[in-house]
Amino acid sequence: MNPYEIIKTVRLTEKAVRLGEKNNQYIFIVDRRATKPEIRRAVETLFNVKVIDVQTLNMPSKVKRRLTAHPGHTQELKKAIVTLKEGDKIVLT
Repeated sequence: MNPYEIIKTVRLTEKAVRLGEKNNQYIFIVDRRATKPEIRRAVETLFNVKVIDVQTLNMPSKVKRRLTAHPGHTQELKKAIVTLKEGDKIVLT
């Protein structure tokens, strides 16, 4: 798979920013079929950094209602928490 297909977006939340500052970790939303070695290669290729560790978690969909009797669902996601080598950074703008 292409690195641009594996890495969909970066998760920028308060927790993600804290992890980046404190532990040099970044959170990405990735393709659900991607494996840890594929995620590692994609991040190293796209951002020219050295990846130390990759942790993944699958987020199941949730039932949501929005002013209607028929419930909908949120999207199923796969998150990847990537730890970088000390001194490496990803500039997120």
